[in-house]
Amino acid sequence: MTDSVKYLLAENDIPKDWYNIMADLPKPPPPVLHPGTGNPIGPDDLAPLFPMSLILQEVSQERNIEIPQPVRDVYKQWRPSPLYRARRLEKALGTPAKIYYKYEGVSPAGSHKPNTAVPQAFYNKEAGVKRITTETGAGQWGSSLAFAGALFGIDITVFMVKVSYNQKPYRRALMETYGAKCIASPSNETQYGRSLLEKDPSNMGSLGIAISEAVEVAAQRDDTKYALGSVLNHVLMHQTVIGIETMKQLEMAGDAPDILVGCTGGGSNFAGFTFPFLGSQLRGGRKVRVIAVEPAACPSLTRGQYAYDFGDTGHMTPLVKMHTLGSTFMPPGFHAGGLRYHGMAPLISHVKELGLIEARAYHQTKCFEAGVMFARAEGIVPAPEANHAVRGAIDEALKCKQEGVSRTIVFNLCGHGHFDMQAYTDYFAGKLVDQDYDEKELAMALAGLPAVKAA
Repeated sequence: MTDSVKYLLAENDIPKDWYNIMADLPKPPPPVLHPGTGNPIGPDDLAPLFPMSLILQEVSQERNIEIPQPVRDVYKQWRPSPLYRARRLEKALGTPAKIYYKYEGVSPAGSHKPNTAVPQAFYNKEAGVKRITTETGAGQWGSSLAFAGALFGIDITVFMVKVSYNQKPYRRALMETYGAKCIASPSNETQYGRSLLEKDPSNMGSLGIAISEAVEVAAQRDDTKYALGSVLNHVLMHQTVIGIETMKQLEMAGDAPDILVGCTGGGSNFAGFTFPFLGSQLRGGRKVRVIAVEPAACPSLTRGQYAYDFGDTGHMTPLVKMHTLGSTFMPPGFHAGGLRYHGMAPLISHVKELGLIEARAYHQTKCFEAGVMFARAEGIVPAPEANHAVRGAIDEALKCKQEGVSRTIVFNLCGHGHFDMQAYTDYFAGKLVDQDYDEKELAMALAGLPAVKAA
């Protein structure tokens, strides 16, 4: 049998709770610090930016957090998402491995990001918030929050990293279709943006810069809050609907994973996919290899330093301990814009330090090669970010072929590439080149890490 197989759950199988890995960690992660005092922050310190309901989720130690019914009602539009057995890809590779992929591209915005955009918009609406500012790299998060804002009647302003703003006009158009305002970052809309453009009018931006602009605007208005699409604990937790469903679907298939693979930028899809499995392992369940795949041009997990750093370039956010390339690090403008972040989610950084996951980095042409192979076998064109997970899964399957062993490999296909076809056009034309970061720039960025009393 060579046809790929789809495993579908019923509407009743949409998770009723999000999973919080904090409850099962053998050692708690280092505290978040106030940038001014250097002391651990409390809920009140975050109140200017987030509604209290999300702040309480951010610091929660409870294993399960109930998903509000209005959020589950919206989830019904695309959840549960399908799990596929990629038999045609297995045949094309000639591997004895079994390959499954969880497909998050079925959401209205085309990626996993609505899994957290919808609850964030819901909780802000409950708190009486009228406006939300945010940042976006490739546009997946901006599109998703724009969608959620339309559902709950909240005005959304998105600062989109300028290199992606120029590369991905259809993502911008999608945000505007949902009613959001999309601004190229750095911009003249903020004091920080203007200061950068005065120094370098051709500045192509970064996620760290876009975060600073969005935070600046939110901090200046009482009716405005800020939303983040990755990195923070509550964001990663909202994404665990992915892994919870995947576990049920693998049970349907009569299978269990040996290897889990996900792409990593800030870490939300990777955590959402893998944390439920890691939690089960930490509670005495099946052990699984977990592989985080990141871009070689922005390799926070494989090349970054585990240290306290700012989450943004303008140093307006609290200090978190994470794998970081330095908040001033400016990655080159490769096509996987959603993975161009200088740091990794603190929780993912922590589980890496605990030895629960491993990481590897690939250049973009190798990832696009894998994405094209996958598309020709399975029919789905992956987003450039998702191509990193495809590459990791294919390499593990080829290793099984070389070793003559069968393993079950499961990866998260976190979004489709329908708005990223220019990247594929460039790839086929030979214009897509592998870009490396500047070692001197990285050294300077790491040298500028903030001094912390008790790291």
